[in-house]
Amino acid sequence: MPVAVEWIPVHLQPGPPDAAARERIAQLADERHVQAVRWPPPFDAEFANLTATYAKSIGRAVAFAQAALRQAYAGGRDLSVTDNVLIAASACEMHPNAILKTAPTRGPRRALEAATALARARGVEGTPAFWIPPAGASAGETGGRVLHGDAALEDAAALLGEHAA
Repeated sequence: MPVAVEWIPVHLQPGPPDAAARERIAQLADERHVQAVRWPPPFDAEFANLTATYAKSIGRAVAFAQAALRQAYAGGRDLSVTDNVLIAASACEMHPNAILKTAPTRGPRRALEAATALARARGVEGTPAFWIPPAGASAGETGGRVLHGDAALEDAAALLGEHAA
């Protein structure tokens, strides 16, 4: 991205991709010469998203999200399993006891619920998503433009570049 972007954990609970989407993702991984996807079983990522919200509060949102996604889609691991989330957290130097004590508390839960509600109000349907704010918008505003999915990366970069100029 041409400007720094904020990673914001949300808990949208989309269904698993269908066979055609899985095939497109596998083909894209092959074209980009990255590790093949190992699909985990369908899972509820609530604990992982609470942990990501806590990680955001200590400046580790990106590191944790990347580690958790590697656990899920490179390792084929279910992120509703606490140990799998703790392995991802440990990979970015987050202590398991800190996660177990902090992630499920009211602070991260309220922050995750607020971020999810704001994402829905902005029109986010799935992730990854990019919100391009209208000129002069504040952080809590709705409106603007939402771009969804991997295919929107280049468009989001161009729009963010224009917005920053």
